[in-house]
Amino acid sequence: MRPKEEVIDAVKATLAYVEQYLPEDEPLRDARQRGLDVGATPIGPAGGAALRLLASAISARTVVEVGSGCGVSGIWLLRGMRPDGVLTSVDVEPENQRLAREAYAAAGFPTSRARLIAGRALDVLPRLTDGAYDMVFCDAAKHEYPDYLGEALRLLRPGGVVAFDNALWSDRVADPSNREPDTVAIRTLGRMVRDDDRLVPLLLPVGDGLLVAVKSR
Repeated sequence: MRPKEEVIDAVKATLAYVEQYLPEDEPLRDARQRGLDVGATPIGPAGGAALRLLASAISARTVVEVGSGCGVSGIWLLRGMRPDGVLTSVDVEPENQRLAREAYAAAGFPTSRARLIAGRALDVLPRLTDGAYDMVFCDAAKHEYPDYLGEALRLLRPGGVVAFDNALWSDRVADPSNREPDTVAIRTLGRMVRDDDRLVPLLLPVGDGLLVAVKSR
C-alpha cells in the first residue's frame, strides 16, 4: 500500500494536470489577471472548459450567468454557444461588468453577443422569462446558491443545464464539521440538486468543484 502522503501528492499532481490540460489563451489569461487584480476569483481553466463543453453539447443559444468573473466564464461560455447565441450576464459589481465587456471584445465577440445587467441576482433573475434559457451558470454569493437553484429551474427549458462553481469550496464542503454559512449553503445546494427528481446531477472535481445538472422536465 502506498503511503498516505504519496497518494495525496499523486492526487494533487493529477488535478494540476487536469487544470493545465487545456491552456488558456491570451484573452482568457488577461481577463483572469484583471479579475484577480480587483479581487474577483474567476472559474479555473478546467471548469471553464467544462462550461464550454456543456454549452456546445446542448447547442446553447441563450445562457444566463450569475457573476461575471470579469469575463473569464463568459468567454468560455460564448465559445461553446451557437454563433447566434446571446449571453445574459448578471453582476452586482459595475467594475466587474466593465472588465467583462473589455474581455469579450478582446476575445473577438461583438457587443450583440452579451447582455450585461447590473444588480443583485435575486432582484434581476425574477425579471427574466420562464423556460427561455438553455443554460444557467452561477458563480456569485455562495449563501444565495439554494435560491439561485430555484430561479434556474424556472428559467431553464427541459433539457437545459444548470452549473454551480465552487461546489467543493476549497475542500470545506466535504468536512461535515464545517458549519460556516457559505459552506452550509453549498452543502445544502448539493443535497437539493441530488434529491430533485427533475434533475440529472453530477459533481465534477475540476478546479474548486463544478456541480452540474440537466433539467429533465
